Amino acid sequence: MSIREDLANTSLVLTSAESKIVQALLDDYPMSGLGTATRLASRAGVSDPTVTRLMIKLGYSGFAEFQSKLLAEVEARLLSPLLMLEVKRPPPSGEVAPALAYFHSIADSLERTKTAVPSQSYVRAVQMLLECKGQVYLLGGRFSRHVASMLAAHLIQLRPGIRDLGALTPADFDLLIDMGKRDLLVVFDYRRYQSDVVDFAQQAHRHGVEILLFTDPSHSPIADIATLTMVATTDALSPFDTLTTAVAQVEAICAHALESRGQPARRRIEEIEAIRRANAVTLDIPETPDPAAASDSAAPISAKPRSAKARKKSTP
Repeated sequence: MSIREDLANTSLVLTSAESKIVQALLDDYPMSGLGTATRLASRAGVSDPTVTRLMIKLGYSGFAEFQSKLLAEVEARLLSPLLMLEVKRPPPSGEVAPALAYFHSIADSLERTKTAVPSQSYVRAVQMLLECKGQVYLLGGRFSRHVASMLAAHLIQLRPGIRDLGALTPADFDLLIDMGKRDLLVVFDYRRYQSDVVDFAQQAHRHGVEILLFTDPSHSPIADIATLTMVATTDALSPFDTLTTAVAQVEAICAHALESRGQPARRRIEEIEAIRRANAVTLDIPETPDPAAASDSAAPISAKPRSAKARKKSTP
């Protein structure tokens, strides 16, 4: 297992400051670990001794040993014949370059997103979403608001108090008057970061609202005030960034939330399904009737009720 995988999948209980260091290392791996401890501490917004304490907690004697092993890993990877084969591998014969090459780039981004944040961050994100005592507001940019709406639709099935803000309007800023410490603001903001989304988040933070941020490795400005930042790699073989990784991240969180919610979630979903059936919301396929049961219940031809016209003709 690589150092990156160790950092992303650690089962250690980390303090908030230690988590910031791990995130800083993952955001620009391995380069972020190749400078000085002071530079890493500055990047993470923590003190130098915190970096040393984290390294000892991770099993190293100090930052020097961590960096030495990181350098050895980088060197081994650069000299790896497998890596050189991968770099020089010709494209598969008959491959449609634009479409399939794009799919390959998305697969690579998904793989990197798996270790873009520590696995403990998914647990923390679920706790924030399910344990919030007030309202959960969801907000996103021009494209990312659709991912926010997907998460909102899932959360409605798990808990009450979900409010999807959709496309932010000037009138939505009035909502800030009622937002406070019991509430949670979930923000999706990927490069290029949207000014009105950043402004709304900053003002909500000043009202005491906790913020759960979904962003890319470059980090939205909202990361400075977010309680938790979930990073997804958005690189793709296209002029446009991909949000496929963001959707996958949201679905992973929802799967975790459903698992942790257990029976209460099942009961709520059953009640929602009953409401949907009563209002014919979805085109559910009816159950196929049992042919034998249908023949048993069918009335004999002679017993079929006659029409009013037939009854009139037979009346003496």
